[in-house]
Parts: sequence; structure tokens; C-alpha cells
Amino acid sequence: MPESNRGVAIGASAFVFWGFAALYWPLLSASEPSEVLAHRMVWSLLAMCVFLLLARRGWAWLLPVLRSPRRFLPVAAGAVLIGLNWWGFIYAVSVEETLQASLAYFVNPMMAVCLGVLVFSERLRPTQWVAVGLGVAAVGVMTVAYGSTPWLALLMTSAFAAYGAVKKYVDLDGMQSLTVETVLMFPPALGYVVYLELTGGGTMFSVSPGHTALLVGGGFVTALPLLLFGVAVRLVPMNVIGMLQYIAPSIIFVIGWLVQGEEMPPSRWFGFGFVWLAVLVFVFDQIRVSASRERKVRATAPVD
Repeated sequence: MPESNRGVAIGASAFVFWGFAALYWPLLSASEPSEVLAHRMVWSLLAMCVFLLLARRGWAWLLPVLRSPRRFLPVAAGAVLIGLNWWGFIYAVSVEETLQASLAYFVNPMMAVCLGVLVFSERLRPTQWVAVGLGVAAVGVMTVAYGSTPWLALLMTSAFAAYGAVKKYVDLDGMQSLTVETVLMFPPALGYVVYLELTGGGTMFSVSPGHTALLVGGGFVTALPLLLFGVAVRLVPMNVIGMLQYIAPSIIFVIGWLVQGEEMPPSRWFGFGFVWLAVLVFVFDQIRVSASRERKVRATAPVD
């Protein structure tokens, strides 16, 4: 399989996983979002240790990375950004604002392609600019629909788009960079978990064995799609990553609307209509360009 096609398949798998993860975090409603986030960080390191063991990777590479500011600082920035994104998502689904999470990841592809233009000098075609404009209009309409600025959606989309951009500067493969991120998150997260348990505010052992298992399992639910995303973002351009990101919000939207029963007044349908129109423009542009490239390849192929 060509490297670009492999990157698309890996990226799509990550976003499908992220979409259905919206069903996982509400199962931890007995815990505050901050506690869930801390456990998510703690057990993500365990998950990465398991993945490294399965991949037969050693740890000799880790210390040189931690000693090199040039390699360490981008990963540290990524850890902060993805931590913000995690908290926003956990909080949104915990307070039944799953549709804000969906909005965040619908708008995020536009944010990703804009960062591609500003940071990586990627060039957008006219139809892509139209889609970005529709995305901006959608945010405006949804602000009116919610009666206030959808700050959770904007926090999540800004943090995740920046995380994807930072990954371009990371001089590590997907598994290594995510391992370093979880190593950096582990000490403060573990300290907070221990503090909660000592002060009686933790739920690790006070709810049920099933709850404990879900807290631990959150590390694997977190690490697997991030690992896949880290691989994909190094194999394909940011604008392709932006296209793939529509998979997750589509799944999250259905979960919020049909499974969790969030209200969808006409104003919200109107706002999401702008988002879906932007999606159609992006998809049309991608199909058109792919078809054009395929025709050029066939035209220049040698004739036997």
C-alpha cells in the first residue's frame, strides 16, 4: 500500500475510534471531569508501555530526547495542548453538551487547513476557501443558537488543531512522541489522583470494581487513537487530515442527538447546516482534485 494511502487509512481509524469514545466517558459520571482527566493521563502511560512492549521497542531513545530541548519542547507543547482538548471533551460529554464537542470537531478541519496555510505555507484552492468561509459562518450562527459563545467547542478545536500542527515539528515517530507526552503528564496527574484519594475526594476505589476498570481502561481508549493520529499526521498533508476529521464529529453528533437526546432547535439545525455544506464543498474539492491527478498519472504513464 502506498504511504499516503496507508496514512489515510490509519487516520480514518483514529477518527472512528474518537467518535465512538463519546459513549465511553459518560460511563464515568461518578467522577468529576478533572479526576477523569487525571486518570486518563496516568493510565495512558501504562497503555503506551504495553504498546511499546508489543512493538518490541526499547527505552534507550527516551533519555536523549528528554536531554535535547530541540526535541523535547515540541513534545511538551503537544502534551499541554492535548491535555486541554481532553479536559474539554470530558467536560462536554459529562454536562450533556456533546453537541458542542461535535461542533468543535466539525469546525476543527477548517482550523487545521488554516494552520496549514499560516504555518506550513500550504496553498488552498478556491473551493477550500469557500469551505473555510462557511465554517466561520457556522460558528457565528451557532453562537447565536446557543445564546452565548460556544467556548467549549472553541477550546477543543483550537487545542486539537494546534496539537496537530505541533506534531509536524516533532522529530519522533508516533509511538515515541506519544510516549514522551504521557511521561510528561504522568507526575502531575498521579499527584492529583493521590491527593484526591487521601482527602476522600477520589472515586478510584469507592464506587465499584467496574468503575475502577473503566478509569484504567480510559488510558487505552485515549492512547490508541492518538497513536494512530500521530502516525497519520506525519504521512499525509494537514489538509487531508482536515478532511478525515469529519468522521469523528459525525459520529459524535448522532450520539448527542439520538443517543443522549440533546435538544436540536431550528437555530442549531441551521448552524449545523452551514457546517455540513462546508463538508460537502471540501469533499467535492478532494474528489475533483484526486480524479484530476489520476488522469494526469494515466496520461504520463508509459505505454507498453
